[in-house]
Amino acid sequence: MSNTKVKLDEASNSSLTDQAYRQLEELIVTVQLKPGSVLSELALAAQLGIGRTPIREALHRLAREGLVVILPRRGILVSDINVQSQLRLIEVRRKIEEVMVAASAKRADSAERDRFRQIAKGMLEAGAAGDDMAFIRYDDQFNHLVAESCRNEYAAKAIGLMAGLSRRFWFVNNIQNADVELVARRHADVATHIADGDIDSAVAASDRLMDYILEVTRRSIDS
Repeated sequence: MSNTKVKLDEASNSSLTDQAYRQLEELIVTVQLKPGSVLSELALAAQLGIGRTPIREALHRLAREGLVVILPRRGILVSDINVQSQLRLIEVRRKIEEVMVAASAKRADSAERDRFRQIAKGMLEAGAAGDDMAFIRYDDQFNHLVAESCRNEYAAKAIGLMAGLSRRFWFVNNIQNADVELVARRHADVATHIADGDIDSAVAASDRLMDYILEVTRRSIDS
């Protein structure tokens, strides 16, 4: 087999793995795959129309991010939601996001700044409509754009281990404990300040967002 053919096969498999990861991550974050559910590679492959190898690789990636638990000889489970773990996660996430939004405000190129403005607009529209699913998708786009535009691969890898867990927790708890329009506005503020290149305002907006997320998390303990 030629080197070109090998590279094409690897690229194709990587693309399918990314596709499987994105679909599975959304199913878990939006609790269509519920915490504690037992997952089958074969069933997921049939459901998504993707081969078992990309599904397996996507599940291993999700395991690294804490969204699934792989138990040798026992199976794969969707991880439980743990409020105390979420509180500890927020402590770390706040500091990493301060670094990332400051770097994004400084380093984003013009196309990325335009995209931040588009995401901010979409978030505000989703919040005004109370559209949880639209917001959670814009939030995913926002997270990926910050990770890319900050130009810091170490911060991006660190936040990647937290983003899915954070988004799932918000999706599960927002109905009783959060205001989708307010959280969308807080996210949009961060995106807008990054687009404007205003480092101090971007960091301050990020802290206000994290303050609200912490408030919602604590409310979930009370409820």
